[in-house]
Amino acid sequence: MPLHTKAIPLVLALLISSPFISFTSFATNKFDQQQIAESIKRNLEDNLYQLPPRIQGHFGIRMYRMTGDEKYANSALVDLYAVSDAQSFYACQLDDEKFVFKASQNAIAKLGKGPRAKARKNALKPFPEFLFYTDILLRYGSRINEFGLKGPCNEQMILALKQVDLTKGLTDKAMIEAWSAQLANYVYWAKQLGVGDYVDVYTNAFQKTYADDNDHLLSKRQFKNKIYGMTHFIFAASQYYQYKVVNQQFSWILTYFEKNIDRIINETTPDIIAEVGISFLLAGENNHPVVNLTRTAVTKAYDAHDKIIPSPSGNTNLALGEHRNVLAIMLINWPTQLHKGPYLGELKATKRNLPKNVSVIH
Repeated sequence: MPLHTKAIPLVLALLISSPFISFTSFATNKFDQQQIAESIKRNLEDNLYQLPPRIQGHFGIRMYRMTGDEKYANSALVDLYAVSDAQSFYACQLDDEKFVFKASQNAIAKLGKGPRAKARKNALKPFPEFLFYTDILLRYGSRINEFGLKGPCNEQMILALKQVDLTKGLTDKAMIEAWSAQLANYVYWAKQLGVGDYVDVYTNAFQKTYADDNDHLLSKRQFKNKIYGMTHFIFAASQYYQYKVVNQQFSWILTYFEKNIDRIINETTPDIIAEVGISFLLAGENNHPVVNLTRTAVTKAYDAHDKIIPSPSGNTNLALGEHRNVLAIMLINWPTQLHKGPYLGELKATKRNLPKNVSVIH
C-alpha cells in the first residue's frame, strides 16, 4: 500500500522559503528537469577521465545500476583496481597487531581538522580500531563483493570481521551524532558479507538518539545528520540501488520525510534533498508528491554556466560535486528496472581485464 498522500504544502510556498530557490531562478530557468539531468550527465562523462578512481567508480557504478549499459563498466573496473589493491594491503597484514593499530591511527588522522572531523575523532576515542574494521575492511570487502568477486586475503578478512563485535561503536550516541549515515553503511555491509547482523540494534540506537519528539532541539547540522542517516538506512538496504526495498520496513522513515518535507528542503542541502526523493523511489513510491518536491528543489540549484549543481557555498569543482550531481541525475531519470552489479567477471567489457588478485564468486 502506498503511503497516504495527505495534503502537502504547495510548491510555491517552498519556493519562497528555500535558501537556494528563488522566484528569479524559477522565472529565468529555461531548462526543464530532463535537460538539466542530461547536461549534468554529459558534463561528468566528458570529464570522467580527470576524476580520481574512486569518483570515476562512484559515477560509473551508479549509472550502470540505473541503465544496465556496459559502457559504464570500465569506470567500475578502475575502481576495482584501487579497491583490490587497498584490500591486499590491509587484509593481508591482519596478523600483525602493530599494523592494525598504526593503520587505525592513520585512518583517524585522515579525518581532517574541521568541526565535523573533531566531533568524529572525539567519538572514536573509546573505539580506536573501529574505523579499521568498518571504513577500511568492510568498505573494500563489500565493494568487491558487489562486483561478484572476492579480493585478496578474503577468508582472513572475513574471519577477523566475525571476531570483532562492532556493537558498542555502532550504538554509541556520540558516534551516531557524528556520522549516522556512515554507520548505516557499516551495518548493512556487515550483513552483506555475513560477518554480523547489527541492523536491529543500530536502528534502535538511532531512533533513541534522534527521537522525533526532540526534533525542536536539533541544530541545523544535527537535523541534516538525522536526515542523512535515515536515507542511508534505505540506500544501504538496497545495496546502493541494486534492489528495491520493502515499503513497510521503512515506513517510519518515509512517513517522517513526508511530514517534515518543508524543513528538509529549507534546512538541508541538494544532495540530502535528492536522497530523500530517491528513498521514495527505492520504495516504489514513484508518484509520491515528495518526489516532485525534491526534484523541483534540486533542479532550481542548477548552474547552467558550469553545467553542475554547485555546493551550497557555490563550489563547482566536479570531483567534489560528483556525489550530489549523480544523485540529481538518478532522482530525475529513475528507471523502471534496477541493474545488479556490475558483475565485472561476467561482462564482456571487463572480464578479460580483472586484477590478478581477485577471483569470481561461483
